Amino acid sequence: MEILLELADRPDKCAPSIHIAGSKGKGSVTGMLAAMLTAAGFRAARYMSPHVIDMRERICLGNSYFSEDIYRAAGDELREITEARLPAAANPLFDPSTPQGCEPTFWELLTLFFFLCARRANCDVMVVETGMGGRLDSTNVLDPLASVITLIELEHTGFLGNTIAEVAGEKAGIIKTGKPLILAKQCEEALNVFKRKAKEKNSPLFYFPEEAEISNVKVTPLGTEFTLAFKRNTLFSADSENRPLSLSIPVPGKVQAENAALAIAAVKTAFPQIDKDAIRRGLASLNIPARFEKIAPSSQEDTPPFIIDGAHTPESLALCIETFCSLYGESGVLIFGCAADKDASAMAHIAHSHFAKIFITGTGTFKISSPAAVYEAFAKTAVDCREKTELAPDIEEAIKKAQNFARENNLQGSLLPILGTGSFYLVSEIRKIICS
Repeated sequence: MEILLELADRPDKCAPSIHIAGSKGKGSVTGMLAAMLTAAGFRAARYMSPHVIDMRERICLGNSYFSEDIYRAAGDELREITEARLPAAANPLFDPSTPQGCEPTFWELLTLFFFLCARRANCDVMVVETGMGGRLDSTNVLDPLASVITLIELEHTGFLGNTIAEVAGEKAGIIKTGKPLILAKQCEEALNVFKRKAKEKNSPLFYFPEEAEISNVKVTPLGTEFTLAFKRNTLFSADSENRPLSLSIPVPGKVQAENAALAIAAVKTAFPQIDKDAIRRGLASLNIPARFEKIAPSSQEDTPPFIIDGAHTPESLALCIETFCSLYGESGVLIFGCAADKDASAMAHIAHSHFAKIFITGTGTFKISSPAAVYEAFAKTAVDCREKTELAPDIEEAIKKAQNFARENNLQGSLLPILGTGSFYLVSEIRKIICS
């Protein structure tokens, strides 16, 4: 990645940055940061993955797309680099037949494309989410104003390690010398890793549970309201009373209040001049697909309420189901699918008791999945689970079956609600089918 950036005259240095890693919530935190920075008047380039509707979601200006002129010009620049400077004849470092040579990956070229877009658009700041891990991620060329690490779980164990400490060690790779670390609540094993790394890097540590408190959380189908108070008058020093902030985000879920609070701590650490009004306006304008998104309004006759949410780890799935059941009850319909490297058994134990019917399906073509193996994980969870769980590998078939079940088994005259969750690639496919 460093070599690619040198060939492109270091577009990663075109603006200061905030760098985000973690197992869950990092996409939401990235979107919230970009929204607040935009509300404060910054031209904020945003890099995140995966996309749900359009590839351009990964590479944005704030929470909107760049202009087509920017994508086109950056694409021309990327093409020139790949055609003129990467071939083995021009640069042996990219010759895979040599011991040290290798071709750039899709992720490396996409990350380069993002930096080229940010430079072309004269952005003031870049908000950059890691793709996987941190230490070896293609985005870890940054020397950011602040690093943010969300909750850590066991994930991508084939690449990141088989223990929480090993996964945390990979995520900790984004901590840079002398630059603040904004850290979400962690288990003790992960926290110890981050504390050691922060000390080693002389990085000021803002550990959220010790520095701030969330209260008065109210979750409705339209979003989440909450109060945020900082325990020490550090981030809002201009406010002598350090009064709590009353905030609202258009995404339901207590976890989204926690993500927003972490994003606020990060944006105030990196840009202390941003005021509370910009924070409120930015969060209120947030628009990220597949974060507890309602895609089929219940107001339409004979159309069950349909929620999609990317939740591909046990903790994120538990929080998603908690929010869904608090709003829609315990007898809905679940469409679930996850990639082959996920802990399907753990997620089956979390999900099985909360739904009247469960359909297990695939995740599309981008990620390898095994719907049959996921089905068996659910079927083995409890005696009654095999009876109410059905394998429907084709996503469109699973949607139709879920909708038919919801119509035929109404609850006190109301159609059963449907939750589509698991892999982001699954919810992307669901959204395309439902909204096309």
